[in-house]
Amino acid sequence: MPPITSTKKPASIRLVALNYLARRDYARAELAQKLLAKKFPTNEIEALLNELTQNNSLNDLRFAENYCRYRRTKGYGPLRIAMELQARGIAAEVIAEVVQITDNAWLIEAQNTWRKRFKAKAATDFSLLAKQMRFLQYRGFTREQIDYAVGKL
Repeated sequence: MPPITSTKKPASIRLVALNYLARRDYARAELAQKLLAKKFPTNEIEALLNELTQNNSLNDLRFAENYCRYRRTKGYGPLRIAMELQARGIAAEVIAEVVQITDNAWLIEAQNTWRKRFKAKAATDFSLLAKQMRFLQYRGFTREQIDYAVGKL
């Protein structure tokens, strides 16, 4: 019996990148990591990323706006979102533009997150207040936003 050989051609870097982008938006650094994991040459990856950026298929600002909106609806605060964007390779200027930590809308988001988690029950003792504040801090809200949410301001 002759050996079974695969007639499958190796996927082109462009096809692989477009398959990733068809599923969801990616940051430039994220897509580069995925392509490096597939063992594509670095110079080809860089050339493709430049081309995708030029034709707006790959846009860090758009990715950051979508990611911020998504995480915000899940009850996460600006500090956590900024940290997650930074971990995904987004530039600090883009993060500052998208997240806008000092925006007063975050006060409402912190309060809504607190209401959803604690059923709007005000803390009756210090340990319950500390628990509520730790939860909001873990979610990435600033001290001012936390104080507003738990009713200290």
